[in-house]
Amino acid sequence: MIIFGASGDLTKRKLMPALYTLYKDNRLPDNFVVLGVGRTGYRDDTYRTYIRVELERFVAPEEYGDEYMTGFCNRLHYLSLDPADAADYGKLDVRLRELTGQQEPDGMLYYLATPPSLYGVIPLHLKAARLNRPHTRIIVEKPFGYDLESARELNRIYASVFEEHQIYRIDHFLGKETAQNILAFRFANGIFEPLWNRNYIDYVEITAVENLGIEQRGGFYEGTGALRDMVQNHLIQLVALTAMEPPAVFNADNFRNEVVKVYESLSPLTEEDLNEHIVRGQYTASATKPGYREEKNVAPDSRTETYIAMKIGIDNWRWSGVPFYIRTGKQMPTKVTEIVVHFRETPHQMFRCEDGRCPRANRLILRLQPNEGIVLKFGMKVPGPGFDVRQVMMDFSYSGLGGLPAGDAYARLIEDCIQGDQTLFTRSDAVDASWRFFNPVLKYWQEHPDAPLYGYPVGTWGPLESEAMMRGHGVEWTNPCKNLTNTDEYCEL
Repeated sequence: MIIFGASGDLTKRKLMPALYTLYKDNRLPDNFVVLGVGRTGYRDDTYRTYIRVELERFVAPEEYGDEYMTGFCNRLHYLSLDPADAADYGKLDVRLRELTGQQEPDGMLYYLATPPSLYGVIPLHLKAARLNRPHTRIIVEKPFGYDLESARELNRIYASVFEEHQIYRIDHFLGKETAQNILAFRFANGIFEPLWNRNYIDYVEITAVENLGIEQRGGFYEGTGALRDMVQNHLIQLVALTAMEPPAVFNADNFRNEVVKVYESLSPLTEEDLNEHIVRGQYTASATKPGYREEKNVAPDSRTETYIAMKIGIDNWRWSGVPFYIRTGKQMPTKVTEIVVHFRETPHQMFRCEDGRCPRANRLILRLQPNEGIVLKFGMKVPGPGFDVRQVMMDFSYSGLGGLPAGDAYARLIEDCIQGDQTLFTRSDAVDASWRFFNPVLKYWQEHPDAPLYGYPVGTWGPLESEAMMRGHGVEWTNPCKNLTNTDEYCEL
């Protein structure tokens, strides 16, 4: 495995801990080695020392073991080169021959943990050095393009260097056990699938918010924003998992075919939609925390969104008329990723309201993080005289099964790539279909620099205008309480 950007933040925080987990669990091939590539002038021994120190920070204490750590670090090598300089790839060829003992090394796994500006450069240099051999694979991080045109250009470049089965566009959201269990929950249980359509579901909420700011990444975030960073990839994939049809056979091709069908069924956004069904915001300072415009490497008059809420529709038989409300934001009151499915009200409400509290429609909550689990809310009679119906919860928590596996999403996805399983990786036509849907939003913002950008104070649930968008459907956002537990009642507005 050759990691471009081997001295960067992603490598030390995510990739090396994931590889260590795979090594410790004996899930790597016997002759597997890692070659780190980057501009920093490490030698093999100094790089191993650097990674070992970082692993002590980012590997869970219960997973750490001196013997395992030594064995893993002995598999690490390093080559100092400039990934943007085509002439340096001759050195990479020589080093790969040394490590593999092959005159024409093959079976490599390239990982691009670099700035996105190098995503289109590195493959072309690999091709020029004849390092794009038939059994080699390449993993590329998001964002895959900044808009439709750049994504298509990247797809064109990769198609000129590799076959599609060699390309692994990674999104760690799909590596999460909880994301994959959406499919198991839907398709392994006969009681929910008959209800999973417009006849029984009123609307769906998908929320992925954080209680942190941009964390010293002002330079990156200024050119990205919430839509590119979260919505175009993470949130729309959760929409696909929620809305997709069951594949005829569960394999990579059939699964990804159904994902593309969802993307191609998204209702095109009109100019009216861009004004009424999209709310973007930017966090402002509180008494103790800076606003976005006060962050390092952020322009004092920045128009970059740190929050976005959207109402989208899906034009097919299953979902026509059912709105999907999606939102993401920085500096929210808590960190949570969840899907809330709101079922329709009963046709006739026969039970009276007590103290203004009426029986509510059933809700199904799929919480991906934290306190991972599933909650079903339904009405039950309160013991005593009369028929006072209150909402109660039936919940499942992963903690009840001993918690989630120790390995994180990156470990799962890297292992899938080693085994040649592309199920949880994005295909080129899915990238294109997703960008076709979101590109009008970016184009509209570019052509209308005065388009509304609403401020919201740090620690709040975003601009009030996003609540107004929901009230058009006669509903409110489901806001989890600040300190989440599996049995929390949800905080009402």
